[in-house]
Amino acid sequence: MTAHIGVGQRSHWVSYVSLAFVMLFWSGNFIVGRAVHGAIPPFTLALVRWTGAALLVLPFALPRLRADWQIVRRHWRITLLLGVAGVGGFNAFVYSGLRYTTASNGLLLQAAVPALVLAFNRAIFGQRSAAVQIVGVILSMIGVALIVLRGHLEALLGLTINFGDLLVLCGVICWAAYTSLLRIRPPCHPLSFLLATFLIAIATMLPLAVGEYLGGQRVRWDTATFGAFAYVAVFPSLLAYLMYNAAVRDLGAGPAGQTITLMPLFGAALAALLLDEKLYGFHLAGMAVILIGIVLGAWADAHQRKALHRT
Repeated sequence: MTAHIGVGQRSHWVSYVSLAFVMLFWSGNFIVGRAVHGAIPPFTLALVRWTGAALLVLPFALPRLRADWQIVRRHWRITLLLGVAGVGGFNAFVYSGLRYTTASNGLLLQAAVPALVLAFNRAIFGQRSAAVQIVGVILSMIGVALIVLRGHLEALLGLTINFGDLLVLCGVICWAAYTSLLRIRPPCHPLSFLLATFLIAIATMLPLAVGEYLGGQRVRWDTATFGAFAYVAVFPSLLAYLMYNAAVRDLGAGPAGQTITLMPLFGAALAALLLDEKLYGFHLAGMAVILIGIVLGAWADAHQRKALHRT
């Protein structure tokens, strides 16, 4: 019995560590998306991202998908919904929104994901959230605000919502729905599911990218463009989705979704590392509040799991 619990605890710690890497990769995706918004049309960037990721995983996932095809076909509705919402739609909305808003605004809007995940869990599955878990989510959101608003929470009163913010918000809603609905994904191999959703994303993005091309929007080819394509295909796509899907399976939608509040922290760290921007006290304060919120959420989730196990 003790050995079994130890394995479960290690599994949870591994999941949280993998989620930290996921948020690091996605923070880099935000920075790249904003940096190349004038050089790569958003739907073209998304199309190349998912095409590249699909080609990379294809040799390993195609045999799995063939073996699982009847399962995927039987659950085609939820597979299609997850592929369109969480893979295609989320990234299309975010890349489009970053053409009209700042990365800071985009990261601030990401803080709504944990609360939206809890709301979707309640609305769709009737899952109640513990009070401690709700407090943890609120604390994490406050930590995000501390970082993005540079320690001046009163600046929230002066924020304005533009078209880009609304697009990013649509992406945030898509991602929260994806996270919540992952619990009913097809019971197939993870690589089968990954390739299926990548192919759905490609099919979703292809007509939009063609529309951009016909509308006169072109890729400005240079070394940075190739680097951006390589990064978005490998790290925030192939690796991040594999790890995120596994973490949601192991931890549940709520705890996994809450870790997205780490993105502003990693974004600030990447800016300091790559762009020589300074880290200030409000970064450390925000980090502390975010981590306290995540720890509270994890504790509440573990407590709920133990209670369910006893019953």
